[in-house]
Amino acid sequence: MECNVTFIKRKQRSGAFTLVDILVATVVGSLVLLAFAKLTAYTGRSFAALTNYVDLDRHSRDALDQMVSKIRQATELTSYSSNRLQFDYQKTNTLIYAYSPSAKTLTETFAGASKVLLTGCDQLNFYMFQRNTAGGTYDQFPATMTNNAAKLIQVSWVCSRTVLGTRINTESVQSAKIVIRNQ
Repeated sequence: MECNVTFIKRKQRSGAFTLVDILVATVVGSLVLLAFAKLTAYTGRSFAALTNYVDLDRHSRDALDQMVSKIRQATELTSYSSNRLQFDYQKTNTLIYAYSPSAKTLTETFAGASKVLLTGCDQLNFYMFQRNTAGGTYDQFPATMTNNAAKLIQVSWVCSRTVLGTRINTESVQSAKIVIRNQ
């Protein structure tokens, strides 16, 4: 018995990539990197906006807390305009809140010492209301034009900043009605 061994020669393939393989891999890799870069930029911008919102809200609440504390203890409102309030504070000192639209700041002056409560304040308004509520209501006070009739002060403002080249406003507008208790 005779055995013949036959060999089939296979075509040998080289181990290198072809030009098409490299181009496809480059396109797919570029798309993955581009998607990752966009996701990173979006996440960074969102994080910066959230941090800005929290920081502005904290400063606004701190300023409002300081104002409420002092205005409630004031004796009387001695001078009023839509961007400036002056109080007689416990009959010994003067308390002034002044908003500067050009500097975008709210400044408190108490007993001759000034400090800035808010910066980057785009809009701020003060309003004064009478001592007694409007007839038939429990929370609406009629506006007044005389300082000695003022019992309630309303303050509202909007602050903003530029973050990553974009102007971003706060989401919440701070507004409060403050009762002068010592009057």
